[in-house]
Amino acid sequence: MNQGRLPPALSEQIPTRFTQAGALRFWVAAILTGVATGIGAIALTRLLELVQHWLWPGNSLLEAASSASAHRIVLTLLGAGVVVIVGQLLLKQLTSGNGIDTTAAIWFHAGRLPALRTLGSAILSVIIVGMGVSMGREGAPKQAGAVFANFFADRIRLSEEQRRLLVACGAGAGMGAAYGVPLGGAIFSLEVMRGVLALRYVLPAILVSAVATGVSWLGLPNAKTYEVPHYTARAMACLFALVAGPVAGVMSVAYVHLITWAERHKPEGWRKFVEPLLVMGALGAAAIWYPQLLGNGKDVSQLAFVGEVGAGLALVLFFLKPAATGMCMQSGAPGGLFTPSLTFGAMLGAVLGHGWAMMTPGLPVGLCALLGASAVIAATTQGPISAIVLMMELTGRDRSFALPMLLAVTTATMVSRTITPRSIYDARLTDEEFEERRAAREVRPGQSPVPDSPLETQQNSN
Repeated sequence: MNQGRLPPALSEQIPTRFTQAGALRFWVAAILTGVATGIGAIALTRLLELVQHWLWPGNSLLEAASSASAHRIVLTLLGAGVVVIVGQLLLKQLTSGNGIDTTAAIWFHAGRLPALRTLGSAILSVIIVGMGVSMGREGAPKQAGAVFANFFADRIRLSEEQRRLLVACGAGAGMGAAYGVPLGGAIFSLEVMRGVLALRYVLPAILVSAVATGVSWLGLPNAKTYEVPHYTARAMACLFALVAGPVAGVMSVAYVHLITWAERHKPEGWRKFVEPLLVMGALGAAAIWYPQLLGNGKDVSQLAFVGEVGAGLALVLFFLKPAATGMCMQSGAPGGLFTPSLTFGAMLGAVLGHGWAMMTPGLPVGLCALLGASAVIAATTQGPISAIVLMMELTGRDRSFALPMLLAVTTATMVSRTITPRSIYDARLTDEEFEERRAAREVRPGQSPVPDSPLETQQNSN
């Protein structure tokens, strides 16, 4: 039986006091990571906005695409396919080795990941998302934050445990800085990326995310992402949450399976030069009728949260939006999954809300969409606490819909976890790596939360 590692030396542990050995070096690295991640979030966000404004002039991508001609939409998406092909070729030619997913890097490489290739992939992802590819924009600042954390861990010579935590904090801080959600980013870094909610990890996560978000406000607006009405949490909303939560849990499992399939069936050989064009061309053709498919889904989620997405459109997007994201990912396009997953949940909630209104009028469909989004985010990330905090920060609301959201998140996560504990961020892990990560997260008290993996054992023996 794997008993895990022996406790690390005091100089290698996560410092909880300023007097502890190596504390100054660790906290300096944490602050520098936060500053660099905040600057990176500004640069990547501005790049995305520049690309989007150039190709889709208007107040929003949805508004611009809705008024654009059919050939403009298709040609722009075909251009995105060309950018994917050229970008991947350049990354392969200009950098050595293969890319490493951030989750895999944290769990199986002590946080080490190829800096140039990862940053190049981040830049490529924001460019194609700005062009309309159906992926999330948070993947880029998350990757950048992880790279900066790894860089400072190298320069300051942190231990492997400290490096692993700092990279997770950098990734969460990237999300915090990109969306202006410092607390949500901190909890996300621990619950989802690091996979361990421990007191000794909390302060570093909060510090890195807070610094990153504060720095990002020097160049990005300090504003909530979604404007929603002040919904009142009534008994009917709680009843809806108890019904919708399990449905969201089951649908989330299907969505995770889709993402895992897409990750494992990326094109190889000559298909790398064909599939991006075919997928992006198909996305462009579909967007002629449904421009909501373009981009990360923020605009249509905003409409859903205020009840302005009809039942028919919500039902169509419930199927087409995740399909578009999965096919873009399968074609080799890099990008995030958080906002597309949120949009999938919003459409599910809107569909269920419209059905609920037919039987029992009075419950706002916008509130149903919010609850659906919260439930799906929790179930697809396997991070219920971070999902709750993120939704509160993204909407700027605290108590107005907290109780039904708690019920929806709890039931959705329990149902999805009962079927499979795999999350969308486990998609790039092999079955063996996933089982090892799962076992590491469920170790008994007193054991190390991260046992030696075969990869690390091999590295340590070299």
